[in-house]
Amino acid sequence: MAPSIEKEYGRPIAEWKDLIRSSPLSKHMELVTWLKTEHGLGHGHANALVAHTLAEESTT
Repeated sequence: MAPSIEKEYGRPIAEWKDLIRSSPLSKHMELVTWLKTEHGLGHGHANALVAHTLAEESTT
């Protein structure tokens, strides 16, 4: 899914993850909604990015 996100929205995955991490929001669906409304991502892409980013955070 990463290549399609990068191609469709013009930012590398690492940049999306940095945005998610720097957001004052912390709940999964809040972040998904934020990516959709503020950055124009579709639900599936936003959900995948948030899930992956939060999973990484919980293992560190």
